[in-house]
Amino acid sequence: MVALVSTVAYLGLEARIVEVQCQVAPGIPAFHVVGLPDKAVAESRERVRAAISALGLSLPPKRITINLSPADLPKEGSHYDLPIALALLGAMAVIDAETLASYIVVGELSLDGRLAATPGVLLAALCASSRNLGLICPADQGAEAAWAGDVEILAPGDLLALLNHFKGQAVLTPPVTGDAPEPEYDQNLKDVKGQETAKRALEIAAAGGHNLLMSGPPGSGKSLLASCIPGILPPLSPSEALEVSMVASVAGTLDSGQLSRTRPFRGPHHSASMAALVGGGLKVRPGEVSLAHHGVLFLDELPEFQRSVLDSLRQPLETGEVGIARANAHVTFPARFQMVAAMNPCRCGHLGHPALACSRAPRCAVDYQAKLSGPLLDRIDLHVEVASLSASELTMPPPSESSEKVAERIAKSRQVQQARNGFLNSEMDGEALEKFATPDEPGQALLNQAAEVMRLTARGYTRVLRVARTVADLAAAERISRIHIAEALSYRRQGPRN
Repeated sequence: MVALVSTVAYLGLEARIVEVQCQVAPGIPAFHVVGLPDKAVAESRERVRAAISALGLSLPPKRITINLSPADLPKEGSHYDLPIALALLGAMAVIDAETLASYIVVGELSLDGRLAATPGVLLAALCASSRNLGLICPADQGAEAAWAGDVEILAPGDLLALLNHFKGQAVLTPPVTGDAPEPEYDQNLKDVKGQETAKRALEIAAAGGHNLLMSGPPGSGKSLLASCIPGILPPLSPSEALEVSMVASVAGTLDSGQLSRTRPFRGPHHSASMAALVGGGLKVRPGEVSLAHHGVLFLDELPEFQRSVLDSLRQPLETGEVGIARANAHVTFPARFQMVAAMNPCRCGHLGHPALACSRAPRCAVDYQAKLSGPLLDRIDLHVEVASLSASELTMPPPSESSEKVAERIAKSRQVQQARNGFLNSEMDGEALEKFATPDEPGQALLNQAAEVMRLTARGYTRVLRVARTVADLAAAERISRIHIAEALSYRRQGPRN
């Protein structure tokens, strides 16, 4: 007898249907899993054997063959345990095999029959919904799967509860969705003394989704300013929250099935590898750039990252996605993030200070900053110097403007951008720039002059227009004028790097 159960294989944010076929035939007793399984899938034989034994059942003394179709698609992960077990129980006539045909099944089995959580359940639920099928998943992930909408979800705690449900001896309660609690931010702009230029650049960057680089000596407040960003960003829209949650589901970081409306803020250490930052690895997983999708990627001590790792960001910064090529698969993850970075001007951090600068200045600054490639810096819209505060500035009372007030202006600006463009100013290109970001005559004259003097690239010219459009939106101006162009140019890196 052959029993069939459907499950999924994950390729990026795509869930592909995999048919689990189980045949119990006469022959020498054996248990084989075929169909290009990885180590975790091959080991499922022992987990399935133990879980079925925990039910008081024993495997038939026959030849058991599990085929995962299509056979040329790599199968990775422990979520194949439950579909293999159900296919085997169907072939043993313990469960009605026809009943299983209307479900997609995912879940890892413990030796005692309990179901453990696995990554990607939200994607499996969306796949089931698109095919008018139900979903069977672990109880811990029922709330996550419920976000898929109108789909029947069975979320048992163990294999026995699922069997009792199918036999009519018990009924599984449908899971309900859960919202993550509102976050509480530790840092507030009202706690930042001085640094008005940097705070203005931070507001512009948050309003338009622009990339920002802060440079200054140690202790000047760069990391503090960056930690204030989550408190001034508007919440995710429903569609954005679903995209972010899909990435988190694949990565296995979705907490208790709760979808958050808070924008991601990722701050990897400078020792992060290329696979950790952009994704990949032996089992392809999303990296920090994808986990920061629709949010912020904060890179502190920017020159301390490996140069090859930083240069791998150049394509995602332009396209908003990252493609990972392997011999047997090509996976694409979304990566539309806002990069905020901080760096010291040199290794000692005190370039230009008469008492603290090292003896190699200014050569040490040239060597240190040369770790950042020109093409990467050209993709950063706002460059701002964060100077050390004087003693008088440190003793001043804190500023009155809080993160809440700044967040109101940013939210209003983003609403204007969405209504006009359908996207943020940082994504404007081509026709949108011609239509909405053409400056008046004085502004255009200043921009043309600056392009010659500052030797702006075509990308740099475009990014100045995007920033100027955001500055104008914050000022509630319909047309970009000379003053908006001037402020946008003031944040541009001066000249090419040697």
